[in-house]
Amino acid sequence: MNKTVIDWLLFMLLSLIWGSSFILMKIGLGQLSSYQVAAVRIAASGLILLPIALKCIKGIPAKKLLLIFLSGSIGSLIPAFLFCMAEEKVDSSLAGTLNALTPVFIIINGVIFFHTHTSVNKVTGIAIALSGSVLLLLSKRHLQAGQNPMSVLLIVLATFLYGFNVNMVSKKLLHIPSLHITAVALSLNAIPALLILVYTGYFNLPLQHTLILISTSAAVVLGVGGTAIATIIFYMLVKRAGVIFASMVTYVIPFVAIAWGIIYGEYLGILQVICMVIILAGVYVTNKKAK
Repeated sequence: MNKTVIDWLLFMLLSLIWGSSFILMKIGLGQLSSYQVAAVRIAASGLILLPIALKCIKGIPAKKLLLIFLSGSIGSLIPAFLFCMAEEKVDSSLAGTLNALTPVFIIINGVIFFHTHTSVNKVTGIAIALSGSVLLLLSKRHLQAGQNPMSVLLIVLATFLYGFNVNMVSKKLLHIPSLHITAVALSLNAIPALLILVYTGYFNLPLQHTLILISTSAAVVLGVGGTAIATIIFYMLVKRAGVIFASMVTYVIPFVAIAWGIIYGEYLGILQVICMVIILAGVYVTNKKAK
């Protein structure tokens, strides 16, 4: 099969997997708590990547293991909990759209904490994307009810942590293969995830009950597919087609998330569509190379 065709098939598969993550969280929350869904996700991803982790951990300097564990906590464990906590109050389509802020926070964290240089177009793109996020928050119905504003801030914090982790890995773990970092980080963070499952009484639940089984299955698929397998596909795509092509998946994920939201009856109005376009435009301008 033609190389370009394979690259595009991998791109579409990755977009579908990552874009479906947000509705899987919502399904998981049907019978499980936010802590349990997030913990099952990380535990499942860590266990499925354990063979890779055991194979490559010997080649990683001991002094780097703590940093890799921290990378897994900042880049996977904590954001998983933040997203699940947020989706108890907000639509999955909104969560998927706000996830597009990750490239923006990669740049913001790079400038603030890692002293990387930026350009005018990046600053402009950041301003556009953040303004779209604020408008998206204000456009949601029943904003005064419940904890919707705080839930949105939880998602923003998660994307901020994603951005910080990318910079930390690129600066501190540059000479270790990305797949090795991911496998070891998730396998190590599966330990606290399993402890959280014990603490929250997950294993005392009637796990054979159909509804609980559905929620657990959604969380497992989220971990195995949306975290472990999707990460492997992403690195394959980077190696085959380059980081720029692979990073374009950022623009497609919100559309997949919104499509699932519509299927499951979530509200979507013209104002939400406009705000989504503004955010994606900001991300595009941010990642556009200056002439």
